[in-house]
Amino acid sequence: MKKSLLLLGTFFTLFFTACEGPTGPPGFDGRDGENGFDGREAQVFEVDDVDFSYISEDNLYESILVFEDFTSFEVLPNDAVLVYQYDRTVEFQDGSQDDVWNLIPQAFFTNEGTIQYTPGHTTKDVEILISGNYDLSNLETQFTQGQLFRFVIVPGQAATAKIDKSSISAVMSSMGLTEADVLKASFK
Repeated sequence: MKKSLLLLGTFFTLFFTACEGPTGPPGFDGRDGENGFDGREAQVFEVDDVDFSYISEDNLYESILVFEDFTSFEVLPNDAVLVYQYDRTVEFQDGSQDDVWNLIPQAFFTNEGTIQYTPGHTTKDVEILISGNYDLSNLETQFTQGQLFRFVIVPGQAATAKIDKSSISAVMSSMGLTEADVLKASFK
């Protein structure tokens, strides 16, 4: 039995050693692709002084921002456009500060009822609406004038990734973006 196991072990050693041959010639180098997902990186831009116009027949406020007015980044149909509304700057005990950004849709509760900011986008523009469950014709200007928004355009492949989209910091970090990458513009 020991001889047959030794013979079998020797056979397998010779067989597997014999299957290895000399290394072949190296293949050709492929072309380098662009950085990012499908050759595209994410884009982030900030627009200040966004004003909304009241549309009485629909009882809502609307603001439409055309991408080419703020960025040359091409938005494709499968891209995600995340819209964040600036809330305030907070100061920490150590004296440092940080901005608070809220992903919209975002609801606010007023004395009259509830209003909600909601975004929608095409490949050309993004529309932000303010709708509510009461007559919005006299909505306070703190909700309709001089708003500050950040837009993160996430390429389609990356948009399906498991990212905490409620945190603009997490989204920017996962896309390799920093504050220095934020393009800043004014709506007016």
